[in-house]
Amino acid sequence: MADEKSYQSDSKDNKSVDSTETDKENTKSETSAERSNVTKQKLSLPPELSSKNRSINKYRLHVERLVSPKYLFVTILMILSLGLGFLGGWLGSSNQQNSLNNQSIYNSKQTVISNQSQAIAAVAKEVSPSVVSITATQTTVPTTSLFGFGTGGGSSEDAGTGIILSANGLIVTNHHVIPDGTTSVSVTLSDGTTYNNVQIVGTTSDSSSLDIGFLKINNLDGRKLLPAVIGDSSQMTIGSSVVAIGNALGQFQNTVTSGIISGYGRSIQASDSTSSTEENLTDLFQTDAAINEGNSGGPLVNLSGQVVGINTAIASNSQNIGFAIPINDVTGLIQSVEKTGKLQQPYLGVLYIPITSDIASEYNLSVSQGAWVPPTAVTGQASVIAGGPAANAGLQAGDIITTIDGQQLNQNTSLTSIIDKDQVGQVVTLNVQRGSKTLNIKITLGNVPTSTSTNEGD
Repeated sequence: MADEKSYQSDSKDNKSVDSTETDKENTKSETSAERSNVTKQKLSLPPELSSKNRSINKYRLHVERLVSPKYLFVTILMILSLGLGFLGGWLGSSNQQNSLNNQSIYNSKQTVISNQSQAIAAVAKEVSPSVVSITATQTTVPTTSLFGFGTGGGSSEDAGTGIILSANGLIVTNHHVIPDGTTSVSVTLSDGTTYNNVQIVGTTSDSSSLDIGFLKINNLDGRKLLPAVIGDSSQMTIGSSVVAIGNALGQFQNTVTSGIISGYGRSIQASDSTSSTEENLTDLFQTDAAINEGNSGGPLVNLSGQVVGINTAIASNSQNIGFAIPINDVTGLIQSVEKTGKLQQPYLGVLYIPITSDIASEYNLSVSQGAWVPPTAVTGQASVIAGGPAANAGLQAGDIITTIDGQQLNQNTSLTSIIDKDQVGQVVTLNVQRGSKTLNIKITLGNVPTSTSTNEGD
């Protein structure tokens, strides 16, 4: 197009020339010469066009070189190198970010562990002065049979742990720490001070679902003891952190172990080391905090330093399975002893089974939670104790107790824990499912008799 425009411009200039013959001759000659020049210009472009064309040609040459097979391979390699470099940079950045995230998670876990360790140490320091070691001595009298054979007399000792409840020396422990036949008891404080003038205030019966005993140091010589802080065991859930403190193996005073609440509402049959006595205990916490012989009667505390349970038993054929009585099951007894100076345990007079989904399915029960008073065919004994408060009020075998004074019975709140908060002589109202009927039965709580056949003690 540039050549055409140059050509047309030359033609216009020719039209302005004079039209004489002479001039025509000259014009023809000039025109021929100019056309010759145009042809030459076509062959040899002006400098500016020539340089531009050279630039274009260089570009074309460059492109041609790039797209030639040899340079195409190099180009592909360059593109791949750039892509791989970018990918490597991205992966490196991603790995670095993941590494930073993992380090952050590790640091967070270390912080949690460190904080928990500090909390356990603080709890141990706070609670230990309220924990005592107990040594109970039993004396046997020599006996002789008609044939001259008999048993020799002697004495034996049991060691356990206790929890200080009041500044004037009231202590709670397990019944099996101070068993029937105990003749003397000594109490050793965390600082090593030992008291021998110790009175047994009272204990639950062997057939009770609670394994509890109370002691009183009679002469403290003016010293004030540090009572433990009593917590609320109903606030504990599976996974809650706990600390156990006790006189491990009867030798290692105020040993501290830690763990979690592994379960609740457990029922076990517990016996002493000689298997001479057995107790059916219910509504227990299960914990993996190590509870050794000698820890019995010691506190199970939360990370706030509050007593939420009383360590009671261990599973002898396993590791890290221990059991503790929820403190809410004992608060009524504590209040009774503090108020009257003697143990009075509220008594309902029934044997019951806590209802779970499995129990409800197995026995085709109409509800999934509550306390089932089973027929004799299930337990092998009467579940409603003759002459007891429940029997006198009309409770029957097969009944299901769903609430007591409006409090729902479930895995967190058992019949035992509710009744043991009440007082002897108190009237309670039971909501009862009997077949398709719903009944409200009022019962006046009695005092646990010295001998009873109920496994529940309620």
